[in-house]
Amino acid sequence: MEIKKNIPNNTITRKLVDLDRETGNIYETVNIIARRANQISTELKGELNRKLADFSSPTDTMEETFENREQIEISRYYERLPKPVIIATEEFLDNELFFKEGKTSNEQPQA
Repeated sequence: MEIKKNIPNNTITRKLVDLDRETGNIYETVNIIARRANQISTELKGELNRKLADFSSPTDTMEETFENREQIEISRYYERLPKPVIIATEEFLDNELFFKEGKTSNEQPQA
């Protein structure tokens, strides 16, 4: 997964007006961002597991696992990445997310 370089690692206080301008509803915005954050998290976890699988062998002992520098560096890289929620929020604010509104019906069914 390609992570943009200008995404901060820390949380930023945001105005609610900035977040709900696309949807008109802050709860829909939070739902969209949360769903995208779950997708990003799943992608990053799968990517990390694939990279770490190269280092695993059935005969590893605990000492060998802790001394593998390459494995430690890969893990540190993923720990330093911004959190998926921050990435998803930046994508939303940069209009990089595609979402569509579902039909909501407030009408009562007639018998």
